[in-house]
Amino acid sequence: MTPHTALADDALADNALADDSAVPVFKLYGETRPWPTPDLLHCESIPERSQLHNWHIRPHRHADLFHILHVASGSVTLELEGTAHTANGPLVIVVPAMTIHGFRFAEDIQGHIITLARPLAERFVHVLERQAKVLERADYLRLEGDNTAQRVMQLVDHIAEEYRHPATGRTSLLESLVLALLVMLSRLGHDAPSARSHGLRADSKGREHLARFQALIEAQYRQQPSIETLASELSLTSAHLNTLCRRLANRSALQMLHERLLLEAKRQLTYTNMTVSQVSDSLGFSEPAYFTRFFKRLTGHSPRAFRLGQEESAH
Repeated sequence: MTPHTALADDALADNALADDSAVPVFKLYGETRPWPTPDLLHCESIPERSQLHNWHIRPHRHADLFHILHVASGSVTLELEGTAHTANGPLVIVVPAMTIHGFRFAEDIQGHIITLARPLAERFVHVLERQAKVLERADYLRLEGDNTAQRVMQLVDHIAEEYRHPATGRTSLLESLVLALLVMLSRLGHDAPSARSHGLRADSKGREHLARFQALIEAQYRQQPSIETLASELSLTSAHLNTLCRRLANRSALQMLHERLLLEAKRQLTYTNMTVSQVSDSLGFSEPAYFTRFFKRLTGHSPRAFRLGQEESAH
């Protein structure tokens, strides 16, 4: 395949994207499989997964994942909310949760994609405040000037290296490196050529409701509130909330709450010495047996078997 330089024949500009329900909801970059790790961050090279999809990631969206793509070199045709752009590296592409996006890469593409789970992205927003606005806007930033391009590449390469080779303090170092990357991108966003002038589609009311629901889950999941209670806090009926979740996130409101509980359970079983009983109690289960049944139903493994598997894979 040769690098794309024209958009006329590109299937990325599909008018069907106007209907949110027609757009696939992916769990990870180009995949429908579940989030593969208890980490809140995932990093891999762009060629690593793109070549499995013939260099074409079709338009899709994520309910609770944020992408930062660093294109070190090569050409990419990208779609952000129905608007197509062709650009050459070096550049950075930012894709917030719920943004419809797709990519067609040239086969000589080089770079990495960093994916943040919503809890981590929201933590960065809290820490960085206004500088984290870069995570909330679908955008691409050209890295103009050798010094700027080099500094961004060094940060991304450091993140990728640390991600691939876990060591003591890995989580803290990875989060610090991503924070530094976000600060740099925020600075670039003030004056770098970007996608903002193309008028990306504003969030619909449904997306706003979903974002508020996800924020409530993050604040209250350990108490395991009922969906009726959460819907009431949003001034919605539980039926309306479920309809929104199924249309925009491809799962029910209860499934979204359970996925957050499961993610935290995996993290505690992987990164702490808490007993299964302690993990169960911390997540609001009345009995460890209920927690074990919940965990096994969603993963196919008991909490103890999952922990042993994580320990074995770390060696």
